[in-house]
Amino acid sequence: MNFLEITSAEWIGYIATGVLLVSFTMKQLRTLRIVNAIACVLFVLYGILLSNAWPIIFSNAAIFCINIYNLYLKKNNKV
Repeated sequence: MNFLEITSAEWIGYIATGVLLVSFTMKQLRTLRIVNAIACVLFVLYGILLSNAWPIIFSNAAIFCINIYNLYLKKNNKV
């Protein structure tokens, strides 16, 4: 694999995967959700760059919303 031949879409995909994997090493749930939400945004961008890969876009947009909703609930002590 020649790193000079990797497209920008592939780089976003690799970075998103790395951020996702790092999120699962977090010990605090709040940190996990924040880092995972960042990975979701990167995966949505990746899906868009792949000429609208809708399964990637929809699933990660949904996970992003779930993460943000849970962070909001925690912030307001509703959970």
